[in-house]
Amino acid sequence: MVDYFATVARGLESLAAQELKAFGAEAVTETFTGVHFSGDRTLLYKVNLWTRLIFRVLVPIAEFPCNNAQQLYREVQNLDWRDYLSPDDTLAVHCTGKNRQLNHSHYTALQVKNAITDQQRQQTGKRSSVDRDSPDLSLNLHIQGQTAVLSLDSSGDSLHRRGYRPAMGVAPLKETLAAALIDLSEWHPETPFLDPLCGSGTLPIEATLKALNIAPGLLRGEFAFERWRDFDPQLWEELKAEAEAQQHTQLPAPIWGCEQNADILQQAQTNSQNCGIVKEIHWQKQDLSQLYPPCESGIILCNPPYGKRVGDEKELASFYKLMGDVLKQRFTGWTAYILMGNKSLAKNIGLKTSARIPVYNGSIPCILSKYELY
Repeated sequence: MVDYFATVARGLESLAAQELKAFGAEAVTETFTGVHFSGDRTLLYKVNLWTRLIFRVLVPIAEFPCNNAQQLYREVQNLDWRDYLSPDDTLAVHCTGKNRQLNHSHYTALQVKNAITDQQRQQTGKRSSVDRDSPDLSLNLHIQGQTAVLSLDSSGDSLHRRGYRPAMGVAPLKETLAAALIDLSEWHPETPFLDPLCGSGTLPIEATLKALNIAPGLLRGEFAFERWRDFDPQLWEELKAEAEAQQHTQLPAPIWGCEQNADILQQAQTNSQNCGIVKEIHWQKQDLSQLYPPCESGIILCNPPYGKRVGDEKELASFYKLMGDVLKQRFTGWTAYILMGNKSLAKNIGLKTSARIPVYNGSIPCILSKYELY
């Protein structure tokens, strides 16, 4: 058994813990923006392949006191880096957290890199070069107080980047947050799903990937662990083949994405095309004022503009009132979940919430408001 650490967005720790338990993880413990868990190599590969909520999976290799740059350098040099890379391999170091003496992430990363490459030069006369974009070994150093944890990064590029979304709207949801909102809405694939404000399509696409049981990792190029010395290519190919065999070919209930801007709707269609599901989703160019229910009941999930990055707040007040009126007058029998990032705008909806779930959209504190439409 190996100890791992999954990094997640603030507020999604318990959802990620549930997901990890479903994958078979043991010793699952939540902490701020992360989850500790244990498992074998198969689990490490499986989490990277299947997670819908986690940013990256780290493998801690050392924990040590870290009061200043000199101590950090010494502690990193105490490790035998021949176990992890040769001078011919490239390297990248990413740092999170800080303390009084180490408060600049680039400087801190430089100490780690120097400690490793100085050791290599002493041993062989050669040293690894830095490749920030596609390194053979990616390291993560996290400083909390006077302690540092140094980890191998098994994921590489953040797992929220599924690989299907080169086309993005003005303020898109991260794919991991979209997947979390879908979980929080308690939507099941047997229930019709509608996003009336779909933008570049992240919510309908994530719902479709879940309903068709498509592993998000199948859409990506490469994971960092594929370059590790102990990488097991046969196991990895078996897990990917198993994931492909578990995919469904047809949605049990329809999924709609509506957007009034034709260019942005085209972005959504391009994104769904990139993951092979464009024909599964009903994309519609639709103004909110002309929106009518496509069937008797279902789940509405949407992320309207809050006036933080998109839209003028005064203009948005009337838009929120319209949204409330459309839901109240036309969508009897449905349940709506709306991500609210602005309390004053939320009041304009004019509907009574049956649940209010706190979430974060990046650094913006939001409420996922639930409305039972009778």
